[in-house]
Amino acid sequence: MIYQISSGQGPAECELGVAKFLDYLNSNYRLTVLETSTGYYAGTYRSVRFGTDADLSALIGPIQWICRSPYRPEHKRKNWFIQLNRCEHAQLTGFDAEQIVFETFRSSGKGGQNVNKVETAVRATYLPTGQSVVCMEERSQYANKQKAIARLKMQLQQENRTRLAREKDGNWRHHTRLERGNAGAVFIGENFRRKP
Repeated sequence: MIYQISSGQGPAECELGVAKFLDYLNSNYRLTVLETSTGYYAGTYRSVRFGTDADLSALIGPIQWICRSPYRPEHKRKNWFIQLNRCEHAQLTGFDAEQIVFETFRSSGKGGQNVNKVETAVRATYLPTGQSVVCMEERSQYANKQKAIARLKMQLQQENRTRLAREKDGNWRHHTRLERGNAGAVFIGENFRRKP
């Protein structure tokens, strides 16, 4: 599973809370950090994306950290909120030219007698996705097949870019919609001890 810890639009104390929560998770679970957005102070984060096999569903949602500000000791506020979300994970399609099925047919138009008598046009279908392209611009079947392969590959790459952009947008929305209050987990003090 892919998860994201976010400070939302919170101040530096929330960014410190993200770092402390990441340390807490690292000491209790096996994580692989995938992406970080650094905070204002060194060692803090606006957000962190990570992968783990552990089930963290009990921690998803707002997380409250009760602590005096280590950056602004005179500040009256001592409740800081961060959030853990499960991230969307784009399923990317790999490309394997062996999975293409070709159909040939006669082309029409320019190209002389060869085009009208020989099946030089090609329809290529990529079996895993069902996508299909037609190529008939070239005078030889081989050249049309090469063009068809290149077009299918470009289509799949564009779809993968679109999926990744959607994933990034969805994860950013988590970052901007942090809920303050109604915390599922509460941590106390600078040592970030979980409240039973």
